[in-house]
Amino acid sequence: MPDAKKAKPVEIEVGGRTVRVSSPDRVVFPESAAGGELTKLDVVRYFADVAEGINGALLHRPTTLERWPKGWSADAVMATRADSHGDAFYQKRIPKGAPEWVETARIAFPSGRTADEVCPTEPAVAAWAAQIGTLTFHPWPVRRGPDDDATERVDQLRIDLDPQPGTDFDDAARVAPHLRELLGELGMTGYPKTSGGRGLHVFVPLAPEWTFTQARRATIAVGRELERRLPDQVTTKWWKEERGEKVFVDYNQMARDRTIASAWSIRANARATVSMPLSWDEVDQVHPDDFDVRTAPARLKDVGDLFAPLRADRDPALDCDLRPALDLADRDEAEGLGDLPYPPEYPKQPGEPKRVQPSRDKDRPKDAPAE
Repeated sequence: MPDAKKAKPVEIEVGGRTVRVSSPDRVVFPESAAGGELTKLDVVRYFADVAEGINGALLHRPTTLERWPKGWSADAVMATRADSHGDAFYQKRIPKGAPEWVETARIAFPSGRTADEVCPTEPAVAAWAAQIGTLTFHPWPVRRGPDDDATERVDQLRIDLDPQPGTDFDDAARVAPHLRELLGELGMTGYPKTSGGRGLHVFVPLAPEWTFTQARRATIAVGRELERRLPDQVTTKWWKEERGEKVFVDYNQMARDRTIASAWSIRANARATVSMPLSWDEVDQVHPDDFDVRTAPARLKDVGDLFAPLRADRDPALDCDLRPALDLADRDEAEGLGDLPYPPEYPKQPGEPKRVQPSRDKDRPKDAPAE
């Protein structure tokens, strides 16, 4: 194979834009990926081929870029807050040198700091981002709008069914119909997708009028009700030592600055899987490995974008009301069930319980129920 450093740049057309791909032969996924190695040009072309889907998932949303500029490998390391050295990293501010047609939206972090994040408005943005090493897009559950407060208003409820050690995607798939039933009782319509890994995500379109605190509180209430109905299968326990072999409803994915991989994103794994929108009838019939960079474009042509009802420019008639879920939260709180812990990097929140691992909490009675 030609040396990637010597390969000539390639230009491809995406949505009326020309995207220049440098080092097109650079290997992004090695031979272990499904169907053999995938190059940077393969990845950019993938996002061009699924432009309808990925653009719909990202449209008008501030988006964090998960960048793997050297490509994925089994021993690659993701940079963290504690250690910025790594082979991959999350880009929360628009990269220097971005084309003038790559727009931004300003968002605020829990610390109060702000950032101008990439805010896709056209299909070529995803292809350009892939050219600089982006595999996974992490859009916020808000949309850019005409006023400064638009990115404070949540317009998607995102429920993450996260299988814990000892469980897998099939366990999440068994929980999913019960979640669908519960959402229906609350007057909500959920749209499922594979995470691209072991989990399952269910998104609900909302009118853009809810705060992050309200959306997280509603997610906790939905998770707790699901836990009551399926106590042997579902948990909302934040501390891993208390979860057991169950599916964790990760309510903190609705906290500010916590995002979920978008539909049609590529996941950084050996198979180069894709986070794939599903119909409810498919949930227990598929496996995440069924959908990868090579198979996803044909599926989009065959069934269309099943996540189109979640687009920022959707028909407002599709929006669901969050109030019934908040009423459920009110009932829980009236029975003594308060807030649950936030992620460790967050400032302490009003009403939040102690952020101490139960096994290390010296003040906690040994027979006390878990938070």
